[in-house]
Amino acid sequence: MEQRVVLITGGVHGIGRAAALSLSREGWHIATAYRKSESDAASLEKEIGGQGGRVVNIRADVSNPEAAAELVGRVQGEFGRLDALLNCAGPYHRIGLMDESIEGWHEMFDNNLHPVFYLSREAARGMRERKWGRIVNFSMANADLNLAQPFVTAHYIAKVGVLILTRSLARILAVDGITVNAVSPGFLNTGSAALEELAKVTRNIPAGYIGSPQDAVSVIRFLLSDEARYVNGANIQVSGAWGI
Repeated sequence: MEQRVVLITGGVHGIGRAAALSLSREGWHIATAYRKSESDAASLEKEIGGQGGRVVNIRADVSNPEAAAELVGRVQGEFGRLDALLNCAGPYHRIGLMDESIEGWHEMFDNNLHPVFYLSREAARGMRERKWGRIVNFSMANADLNLAQPFVTAHYIAKVGVLILTRSLARILAVDGITVNAVSPGFLNTGSAALEELAKVTRNIPAGYIGSPQDAVSVIRFLLSDEARYVNGANIQVSGAWGI
């Protein structure tokens, strides 16, 4: 395969980290963006280096449009190109809607929805020139149902927005050989939640078990491949049938 470059936001832990390791083994050059997890970035660099890959970890606050544009520019300057973008960053917090603060409300949109627009717009410029590109965004398994979410309202609305943005970008960029798709995880053991908390929800998952980051990575690898050239604007749920 031609040496390709992928930028992964939230790429030093969880699904992003698993994707970075997997894609590196397949020959991709890796760039990750992180905001606080410096130790995770260092360990990822060591792990990818140990398997013979190349990675550049960049501290960046992608909720800032100028920082997002600078990030894409740095990646392109380092590698000379950018072929794929994985928008994995997406923090959330649980709080009752009527107890949510104005700052907390804006934080969910600033970190889950707006960076997808900032980064996709910047990354698409070079992809358009080369007539090839892949953008993968992350929503959540039941976002397409528009359900009431009293304790994660802003986060949920942002993830619904990600689906609409994904489809809109796909419609616009398809003519340039670029695909834009969404992956919507359910409950995956990414290390961000305690195992006892995950165990409580297992009974609500039709598959009967909690998924792993690798379940999402397998979908990512397909969407980045040439075999997925005609898959555009899709939303692929990785949830063991939860949330449908």
